[in-house]
This record gives sequence, C-alpha cells and structure tokens, in this order.
Amino acid sequence: MVDITAQTIGHVAGVPVTNSFLATLCISFLLVIVAYIFSRNVKEVPGKFQNLIEYIVEFLYNTTNMVVENESRTKKFFPLIATFFLFILFCNWAGLLPIFGTMGFGSGNTFVPLFRPMSADLNATVVLAIISAIATQYFAIKYMGLGTHLKRYFSLNPLNLYIGLLELLSEFTKVISLSFRLYGNILAGDIVIATFTSFIGFLVPLPFMGLEIVVGFVQAAVFAMLSLAFTNVITQKLH
Repeated sequence: MVDITAQTIGHVAGVPVTNSFLATLCISFLLVIVAYIFSRNVKEVPGKFQNLIEYIVEFLYNTTNMVVENESRTKKFFPLIATFFLFILFCNWAGLLPIFGTMGFGSGNTFVPLFRPMSADLNATVVLAIISAIATQYFAIKYMGLGTHLKRYFSLNPLNLYIGLLELLSEFTKVISLSFRLYGNILAGDIVIATFTSFIGFLVPLPFMGLEIVVGFVQAAVFAMLSLAFTNVITQKLH
C-alpha cells in the first residue's frame, strides 16, 4: 500500500512541519527568487526569458480582463488570480519531480518522504480556498459597500431572506468545492503514479506523468478562474 498522505518530518517550536508544507515553502521561495531576479533585470529589448515571462503575464491579464470586462477591476483582481494560477501550477508540476516521494528517511518498512505535493494535502487546498473566499468578500465590500453587500444575504422580505441565506450557505460550499476538486484530482494522480512506480518501475508510469502535466495545468486554471468568476459575480450590482 502506497502512503500518499502528508507526514510530519520535524517540529519547529513545538509546531509539526509536514513534508507537503516543506515542499510548499521551497516552491514559494523559488517563485519569489525568480520574480525578484526578473524584476531587477527587465530590459527594453527583451531576451527569450523575458519574452516568455511577459507572454505569460499578458495572457493571464487578458484572460482576466475578458471575464471582468472592466479595466479598473481587472488591475485589482489580476495579482490575486495570477498568483493562484502560477503557485498552484508549479506546486502541481513540482510533484512530478523524482525527489518527491523518493528522498526521505526511515527504517525497516517505515519510510517518510522529505517532499510531498502541496495539492495532495487537503489542509493546503482548504487554506487556498479560504483565502479565495476571504478575498471575494473583501472585493465585494470594497466595490459594493458593507451595507449593500449585506443586503445580498439579509432582508426583511421573507423570500429575499430565504434566497440570501441560501447564497450565504453557497459561500461555504464554494470553499468545499474549490478545495476538494483540487485535492482530489492531484491526489488521484499521485496515487496512480506512486503505485505503478513502486510495483512496476519508472518507465511504465511515464504516460501517466504526461497526463498529470495536463491535469496540473487544468486544475490550476480551474481554481483561478472559479475564484475570478466568484469575485466578479459578487462585485456586480444586485438586480
């Protein structure tokens, strides 16, 4: 049986540190370093690397603007949505590296990997979904005002109150939907690859790894676009 759950590899000030958390920290650090290096070396005549980064940023920005259809709001939503997409994408893809699930420590039949994919840890995906939900409420209050936003959920009219409470409940179900969708898809791929690798070898799982590259991209895009759609809808005026 292949163990694919996040496991504790140590403690810092009494707080357990899991292998998925360590992987998340490493990927976050690398992304920050790349962003810093790129921002310090922007040239008027871009090279291949700058062209690639600019193309990715432009594509994400244009996609965001197509959904929002408002330049001012696009500029506000874009940093969060792009961060969601890029962070989740690289976390998903990093889980396919050979160091994930192979490097570790233990004795006998007990083996604790040093790294596990972030997206295959339900704690991590729930946190991302909660951040998305909080950001959605923040933008709603920012653009609609607190009073107007609360009218979406609460009303003296019994029918509108019933509809509003259902919509309030839906805000919580969105967290469950976002987190479990990302977690389930990445976890399933991790199980398949880990199982084939442990019983058959490295070459046979390669087609599944190629499929997981696509799945990792799709799931990152789905999470980011759903977050954008939820934010865009809730910042629209009530009719």
